[in-house]
Amino acid sequence: MSATTTSAEAVARVRLVRRRTARRGRLIVAVLTVVLLAAFAARVLLGDYLVTVPDLVRVLSGENLPGTSFVVLDSKLPRAVGAVLAGAAFGLGGALFQTVLRNPLASPDIIGIGAGASAAAVAAIVLFGVTGGWLAVWAVVGALGTGLAILLLAGPRSGARLVLIGVACSAALVSVVQYLFTRASLYDAQEGLLWITGSLNQAAWPGLGRLAVEVLVLVAATAALAPRLAAAELGADSAAGLGVPVRGVMPLLLVGVLLTALATAVTGPIAFVGLIAGPLSRRLNRDRVTLPGAALVGAVVVEISDYIGAYAVPETNLPVGVITGAVGAVVLIWLIARDPSRRRA
Repeated sequence: MSATTTSAEAVARVRLVRRRTARRGRLIVAVLTVVLLAAFAARVLLGDYLVTVPDLVRVLSGENLPGTSFVVLDSKLPRAVGAVLAGAAFGLGGALFQTVLRNPLASPDIIGIGAGASAAAVAAIVLFGVTGGWLAVWAVVGALGTGLAILLLAGPRSGARLVLIGVACSAALVSVVQYLFTRASLYDAQEGLLWITGSLNQAAWPGLGRLAVEVLVLVAATAALAPRLAAAELGADSAAGLGVPVRGVMPLLLVGVLLTALATAVTGPIAFVGLIAGPLSRRLNRDRVTLPGAALVGAVVVEISDYIGAYAVPETNLPVGVITGAVGAVVLIWLIARDPSRRRA
């Protein structure tokens, strides 16, 4: 067999694997979309107040149904939409960090970006009495400042270095929050505690509209930067050989910071979503990166967790961050236990 024939067969096998991977990726995205739609429908239609599909259609068409219109438009639907937007933003932001830095622990909620938003928001509540929409501004500034500081201190070449610096910054910011709670009044402490836990209780249409536009813009930016992401997966040296220097991936990390910051400003830091969405989508896609899959996994996790938090305990509405924290810890342990590299060691 000639070398030319062998090379042609190798190329054909690579193309076949790529086609199969692409088909599997599309299938996973389709399945996750169906699961998300089912979870969305359950969040809107089921629960303590049942809403029929005909009534939902009538409400969405503008008809006023006493009781039903208020429950759907002011409670159930905003929470369901907020869960999709925030979950997709957290999931996509986490997957960008993990892929670029080639480290499954390099998630924005682990390296302190959420803690930066929390510290800024609690400081605004306790020290300056800030409320309403300005809290979101403080949260975005805190998250962006923390993310940029960590990136500048660590540099994009070492994912392990960035994680260590991020964990240290997160611990320091948590200490700041705890100190602020010692100075807070009972009312301010309750508001701050609810905010830093991560909740959809305050989801409202103006904030959700802004978040929807912001997420769409950042998704478009991610799509435009996708070639850099593919090169970054190969490592800094290989990426530089392909014409993508280390600094060339910095915009991807900035997009990840923005996704996390803007979602946190609306819902607070919902724990573990950014950390587990990427690894779960990878496992579904046979260890291949799929950013749409990560975004959909994040949205599904937050949507289902919010439904569980609302109805699992009678007469108690648990913040969604409580549920994702409990579930995320179990999922993380499961992912580590089933890591193929661990079994080979």
